[in-house]
Amino acid sequence: MKVTQSVQRGFSLIEILVVMVIIGILVSLVAPSVLNRVDDARLQKVTADFKAIESALSIYHLDNFTYPSTDQGLQALVTRPDGQPEARNWKKGGYLKELPMDPWGREYLYLSPGENGTQFDIYTLGADGISGGEDQNADMINSGSNNE
Repeated sequence: MKVTQSVQRGFSLIEILVVMVIIGILVSLVAPSVLNRVDDARLQKVTADFKAIESALSIYHLDNFTYPSTDQGLQALVTRPDGQPEARNWKKGGYLKELPMDPWGREYLYLSPGENGTQFDIYTLGADGISGGEDQNADMINSGSNNE
């Protein structure tokens, strides 16, 4: 009867460390470009959300001859608003299925009439949720037209 010995060979500590260093270098090169793309995607989402909300507000205005007040807010696009101005011709089912959230998980803010003579302002306070800031923390605003 012949006995065979199996020889198992593993990786040395040096080999594992070399692989870890190579992975670390690759991550440090790739991560910034991936993170910038995520930031760009967030900004594009805000722009797309602004357009959707503005379109819904335009249809609301056509039906009701006015925009929702600041107190009624953007929720007036989803559920029939109470208070003034009265939404006499509010469309059954609403103007949006649901209100989008900003990329940082907060509701978009609404002001009517808007600042600087606009009909309304839709805005988000950016990643930090605080007024002002730069880059991802910057406020983003979409002002409605000056015309009725």
